[in-house]
Amino acid sequence: MRDPRNTLIASLAAVLAFGLAAMAQMPKTQPQANGENSKWMYNGRNRVEGSGGPAPVRDLSGTWAGPRSGAGVPDFRNGDTPSLTPAGQKLFGANKSLSKFSPAGTNDPFVRTCDPLGFPRAEVDEIRGISFATMPNRIVVLYQFQQAWREIWMDGRELPKNIGGSEKGAPDPRYFGYSVGRWENDNTLVVDTTGLDDRSWLDRDGHPHTVQGHVQERFTRTDHNDLQVTITVNDPQIYNQPFSLGTVYFKWIPNQLFDEKLCIPSETIEYLKSVGDPAGENRSGK
Repeated sequence: MRDPRNTLIASLAAVLAFGLAAMAQMPKTQPQANGENSKWMYNGRNRVEGSGGPAPVRDLSGTWAGPRSGAGVPDFRNGDTPSLTPAGQKLFGANKSLSKFSPAGTNDPFVRTCDPLGFPRAEVDEIRGISFATMPNRIVVLYQFQQAWREIWMDGRELPKNIGGSEKGAPDPRYFGYSVGRWENDNTLVVDTTGLDDRSWLDRDGHPHTVQGHVQERFTRTDHNDLQVTITVNDPQIYNQPFSLGTVYFKWIPNQLFDEKLCIPSETIEYLKSVGDPAGENRSGK
């Protein structure tokens, strides 16, 4: 007669072996530190480890942590120091950044009134997290900060050429512009954007742009868990040559969650009234 204990031990061994095999196929992550809240709350300490294997072909879909997420992502790498035309120098000189002029002295529309960061500033300032949703003819990019989104059209259309024109039917400038994309290879998405509302800045330093300026992004997914984007600006009216705005790095988020990160006008007004403006401005501008 077969000993039932041997059957039980064999069954348990089989279950354990199956579980270990399944675990070996899952992406490696560090333990979650926020218990049940992990189902609803983002935790930057819940991170991927390693490359996660090769990148899927022509697919950025999912949610990614940026340098300001708390997930240990490499910091933003600055690009070139742009060479300004006389017109560009005049515009740049009129922009007073927070870092040089303090909350009371800055005229940064985002700092003073929570105006939209716009593009490409949303990718190089307050870089919390980013998501991509793939549709049949476009990719939608969602930015965690301000919960803003933009469309990248993938259907072969050309960028509009008469943005902001006086003729009937001319498209209006937009804070996030008009974007078209194409795959250069299996893991690099190239995106061209124009028609950016010139009330926004390129970055927190106050570099300006025109509606006719052209921005190119190169999203490269180097493996399953790593994504980087390089940003190049070409705006001949105010810059002498094209220049790199920098490189931003992102890491795959295991639980695919974002926290809400907003600039709230009423809170900003109260802060400036009670703290920022009474502190005075940095008159040296240094």
